Amino acid sequence: MSDEPVRVGVLSLHNSKETKAICNAVEDLGHEPVWLREENAAISVEDGDVSVEPSVDVIANRLLLSNTDQPAELLGLATTFERIRPMLNDPDAVLAAIHKFATAATLADWNIRVPDALLALSNDRLNQDRERFGDVGVYKTAIGTHGGGTWKVDLTERVNPKVGNRQAFLQQLIDRDDEKHRDLRVYVVGDEIVGSMYRYAPEGDWRTNVALGGAVEDATDDMPEEAAETALYAAEVMELDYAGVDLVEGYDGWYVLEVNPTAGFKGLYKATGTSPAPHIARLAIETVGGEVDDDAVDRIAGTLDDSRPACAPVPQPTTSEQPDIGYIEEVVVTGTSGSTQALAKSDTGATRTSIDTQLAAEIGAGPIKSMTRVKSGSVKGGKARPVVDLVIGIGGNQHTVTASVEDRGHMEYPLLLGRDILADYRVDVRRRADGDEAERDEAGEILEEE
Repeated sequence: MSDEPVRVGVLSLHNSKETKAICNAVEDLGHEPVWLREENAAISVEDGDVSVEPSVDVIANRLLLSNTDQPAELLGLATTFERIRPMLNDPDAVLAAIHKFATAATLADWNIRVPDALLALSNDRLNQDRERFGDVGVYKTAIGTHGGGTWKVDLTERVNPKVGNRQAFLQQLIDRDDEKHRDLRVYVVGDEIVGSMYRYAPEGDWRTNVALGGAVEDATDDMPEEAAETALYAAEVMELDYAGVDLVEGYDGWYVLEVNPTAGFKGLYKATGTSPAPHIARLAIETVGGEVDDDAVDRIAGTLDDSRPACAPVPQPTTSEQPDIGYIEEVVVTGTSGSTQALAKSDTGATRTSIDTQLAAEIGAGPIKSMTRVKSGSVKGGKARPVVDLVIGIGGNQHTVTASVEDRGHMEYPLLLGRDILADYRVDVRRRADGDEAERDEAGEILEEE
């Protein structure tokens, strides 16, 4: 082993707490972190020699492929780096893991229990067998994140093989408790379990994701042996160096739901008091022969240091501008049973996008996830409205949002685009898809989460 500090590159084009925590952990362990991102990263081929800038010895892959409309671009980027330097969570493994049905098929092929599922490319084929899952099942986009693109659906109604431009599939609902749904997240690094937690669905929802408000409970010390062994085996089968493995308990044992190559740390740290960051840093360092003090890893793991690391590149001024969106815009809105074009009004005063009740029923928006309270000047205390997942296409972009459902029959536009979408655009109030330049007002409202 070398006494020289190892230069650990963290490949991440976003500003997540996990990326910052890994960079800080590398430094705290006495080695040199390098945050590889747009401002500083380059690969050069010159006279047959290939080099990476900045220079690194090993790379931890933290690209969020499920959050982009063009995952192949990022996969190609990661593959380029992986051809030159050793990489944790290599692109081939990540590709299989981010596609939920590919994960299920891979695990099933290795005799790991997963819920029954069906992916079909045609509408008729998908609906032909939907009743085999019972009256209620799970409907998922093959690529999704933070619980977005996941619905519990009434299977007496037809569903679509696609949501927006993403493939979708049906899956058996595994649930032992009708009152309070929970699952188990196990965080694996290398061949060890760093920690685990039970995740409980928030009131009014059935999904347990921490990003959606799910509660957490430490399960590290009392996790069933079957669940622990299944999680370790699943990460090994998927060939991931670190992963969050999600399991749910059925009446006949534990099922693997997903194997997440970029699982978050926040919920796990809240539940267990343990951060995976120094464990990932140690694995990267030792992969190329570097030395790490195990006691230091345990000490650093007791704190989730997600402050801005010293290695963070200084953002460079950019001339790129956000795309324009009209005051009245024609969009494609998609639910579980169909898509349609509709006119939408842009409202920068609205926190959340909202959809008319009739349009929501037409496309199969839902089922209802939760309720949100809407305040307006005319109604003391506000009104409660149901909230559903919705996919809205604007130009070539797809947005999965949590929209409120209301009766907009007395208004001119069935959709109101809130800041959950408009944050990605510059609103041009002169542009109207309906061709009417006259000013049309609707009462502004402020949403408050319950």
